[in-house]
Amino acid sequence: MIEFRLATGVTPNFHQGVITYGDRHVAVVLSRDTAMLAVSEPRTPTSPDEVHESGPLTFVDAPELVAALAEHSGFSVLTAADLDGPFDAGAWPEIDRADINYWKPRTLGEALFNYWD
Repeated sequence: MIEFRLATGVTPNFHQGVITYGDRHVAVVLSRDTAMLAVSEPRTPTSPDEVHESGPLTFVDAPELVAALAEHSGFSVLTAADLDGPFDAGAWPEIDRADINYWKPRTLGEALFNYWD
């Protein structure tokens, strides 16, 4: 593990652990609202404001890491293909409808891992 970034404010709605995986750094992100994990490019804020105002994560393919997380973490682990696919609000009743109506997420990743306030 290189670094663990706990989200302590309102945003983002996920924590991230930055790790070295193969020849690159990736972030294992854990949603604060659902029991979901994913693998993304690490988000490194360049200013205090960026922590609160950032766009969607870039999810990455890491099949062996996703399989290991799914087997050993006790969380549901979504792939980049899952997260980059369209968002179906009916399939995710635990996501606040007011947030969906306001932010209008296009992908599942935007709905589950975001910087919404």
